[in-house]
Amino acid sequence: MKKILFVDDEQKVLQGLQRTLRPMRHEWEMEFVSSGQEALEMLSKMPFDVIVTDMRMPGMDGLQLLKEVMKKNQNIVRIVLSGQTEHEAFLSSDLIAHRFMSKPCDVEALKVTIAQACKLENLLADETLKKIVLQLESLPTLPSLYTEIVDALQSPNTSIERIGQIISKDIGMTAKVLKLVNSAFFGLRRKISSPTEAVVFLGLNTIKALVLSYSVFSAFDNVKLRGFSDNLWRHSLLVGSYAKQIATAEKCESRIISDALIAGMLHDIGKLILAANVSELFTKAITMANERKMCSWDAEQEIFHGTHAEVGAYLIGLWGVSDSILEAIAFHHAPLKSNDKTFNLVTALHVADVFGNEAYPVEYVDIQVDNAYISNLGLAERLSVWKESCIAVEKEGGVNV
Repeated sequence: MKKILFVDDEQKVLQGLQRTLRPMRHEWEMEFVSSGQEALEMLSKMPFDVIVTDMRMPGMDGLQLLKEVMKKNQNIVRIVLSGQTEHEAFLSSDLIAHRFMSKPCDVEALKVTIAQACKLENLLADETLKKIVLQLESLPTLPSLYTEIVDALQSPNTSIERIGQIISKDIGMTAKVLKLVNSAFFGLRRKISSPTEAVVFLGLNTIKALVLSYSVFSAFDNVKLRGFSDNLWRHSLLVGSYAKQIATAEKCESRIISDALIAGMLHDIGKLILAANVSELFTKAITMANERKMCSWDAEQEIFHGTHAEVGAYLIGLWGVSDSILEAIAFHHAPLKSNDKTFNLVTALHVADVFGNEAYPVEYVDIQVDNAYISNLGLAERLSVWKESCIAVEKEGGVNV
């Protein structure tokens, strides 16, 4: 039984949560308290897997509470519920929470978020790696700009102009999107001068993926390893493009193609997290891989007892991004761990990463497609088709993501 602690100073809110979450009592052991102090007292008596707290509370607010929780109870997933007025203040804090949810919150969405957080317990089997992930101070929250775009796309009245306006609110994002769109990497034949034009030429799904991936990489601008972030960004764009091409070649539905692009762009985010937070150990892993001519993830396994793939997937899971993207990122170096026996995002990302490393190497050895995995899917003959599809796009004048 997973233990969940809910904190809110409004009794009506707590009573509502107790009532609506009652069907989950066979899966979760839940406690409901009305103040930060009560929460800390409860945490001192027993361990919890997840804490869900309101932001604005008298005495000890949600931010203060989570700072104390982080000091004393590192192995706990931290979720904040708050109104939009506190959102910006929270984002400028020390990134104490793993997930932010707007209030009032849809109970079904809350159930899904908590369920995903609980499922992540199985992803990081090693306690050492789990502790590293849960204590990371620069673990980014889900970018608010991305969330706003996703919300807008779900509205039947959303226009391309509206998406362009949302992007325009962030000067740094606008500059980066326009720079990328006008680069040879995208192979467009005319200069794009506004976010709205960028949406028209690249499409909503591509823009959404760009906003998410760039926001994530921007959160790690202070990574100390020279050139590391820039090289990884270039490689990630390439892998995202290839994963999208492979999914397109398999005639997948548009949602899967879009997810393939996002998975590719974020597949190595775990490297950024490790480089930013445990730079000495991560540098040691890089040096080991280089000297022994081994894959980076094998070196990481020796040092961290886990790899960047699991760390990245853990963050994606905390954000509530789809399970298929989480699984693809977690298994992109070990696809045989996937239970799916047909073509899926794991397949697209695994192969795209190999192709991407051939075109723009970030590994210290020549990594290969897992032929046993591909053969088990009955897709061995498709490898050459996928390769030709990716190469063809590059020859058109850029990588068309």
